[in-house]
Amino acid sequence: QQLYTGCTKKMKINRRVMHPDGTATNETKILHIDVKPGWKAGTKVTYPKEGDRYPGKIPADVVFKVVEEPHKLFTREGNNLVYRASIPLRTALCGGSTSVPTLSGQNVEMQFSDVINPNTEKVIPGCGMPISKSPGAYGNLLVRFDIKFPRELAPMCKEAVFKALPV
Repeated sequence: QQLYTGCTKKMKINRRVMHPDGTATNETKILHIDVKPGWKAGTKVTYPKEGDRYPGKIPADVVFKVVEEPHKLFTREGNNLVYRASIPLRTALCGGSTSVPTLSGQNVEMQFSDVINPNTEKVIPGCGMPISKSPGAYGNLLVRFDIKFPRELAPMCKEAVFKALPV
């Protein structure tokens, strides 16, 4: 969610400072990281010369790496988000609708009349992740389907399905 909206993270670092007289102290510093909307896992943020300090040496850089936490509804594929919609078999075969949530907090009502199979993917343009290098541009929301089969069918239902479906 925070990679969608962007945020500021405060990171506390501890560094060792060696003084010319040979004594050492530990110093704590808070660094602020402005996470931009759409950043990807693995993005590195570097703070030059914020590392340990030793006389006569240039302090090392401090590098933070963005880690993406799993979301309960979506997975990320580049700038696209993937949502798995669970629909009943009847809807998959006969058509219907399903409500698809977005990271912006809105729901998109998706209507379909074609047969949905387990490999079907529908695209909702512009509802994916922000594209960090193109302000105002967004990836897509890909909707993939999990089809819920009934646990059992009455004999009359089986016969009706058998007659209705082509071989």
